[in-house]
Amino acid sequence: MNPRYLALRLLRHFMPESAARFLLKRRWIIRPGLESSDPIAAATRYAETLAGRGESLRGKRVLVFGYGGRFAVGVELLKQGAAHVVLCDHVESLDRERNLELLPVYGDYLVMQGGDVKPRREFITLLHGDITNRTIQSQILPVDCVLSTSVYEHLDGVEAITHALAALTKPDGIHIHFVDLRDHYFKYPFEMLRFSESIWRNWLNPTSNHNRYRLWDYRRAFEESFGKVEIEVLERDEDAFRRLQPRIRPEFISGKIEDDSVTLIRVIASKPKK
Repeated sequence: MNPRYLALRLLRHFMPESAARFLLKRRWIIRPGLESSDPIAAATRYAETLAGRGESLRGKRVLVFGYGGRFAVGVELLKQGAAHVVLCDHVESLDRERNLELLPVYGDYLVMQGGDVKPRREFITLLHGDITNRTIQSQILPVDCVLSTSVYEHLDGVEAITHALAALTKPDGIHIHFVDLRDHYFKYPFEMLRFSESIWRNWLNPTSNHNRYRLWDYRRAFEESFGKVEIEVLERDEDAFRRLQPRIRPEFISGKIEDDSVTLIRVIASKPKK
């Protein structure tokens, strides 16, 4: 066993989510994802992915799934040509300090109201709640694009959420999701795969949730809701996986090292199934 890993995982499991969000907003200890640390790079990566398929953001209605309370990616997508952005998250936890910093550059899309920065409704819709709830779904019009970065690995109920997002997508719409399959204690990318589901859920899983889905799980989940699914492996770590493989549980081993050792993927899905 790895005592340091277990100690940190126990601490993160029993840490109140409010404390975790506090640390994340201030970028202390808990590392933010690309959309928080470099929103321009995140938006540009989405635009480049679309450009590689002969498409663009221009005039598109876009849903950013799991925006984390920061408007940065949304306003940058608008700046790069999107017509309207829906910022969607399960809970409302706005990062008022960093959103305020956006106002001088993105004043076309944001406005000051009562001492706080708010999105202009003609450009940005905020959507908070369970996306599988039909009442929540009814609050927005169908979208052309659904985008996310380092969100899917935290979902509980991947299949149901994917189905709900597909239902909100226009028939000719597209999904682009960057998914990090590593244990988010990044020094040990596959350590979480050593534990049974009950031990993981009851003692080690962080409050942000880590579903431990592997490459084949994501392929199945997206193929259930879309007629066309492309999964590109962006990174893998075969050496780290081989070192730990004797202690990894069999349900996380396919027998193909090129699949088992995957750490980062890009999912592109289209043609939502009815």
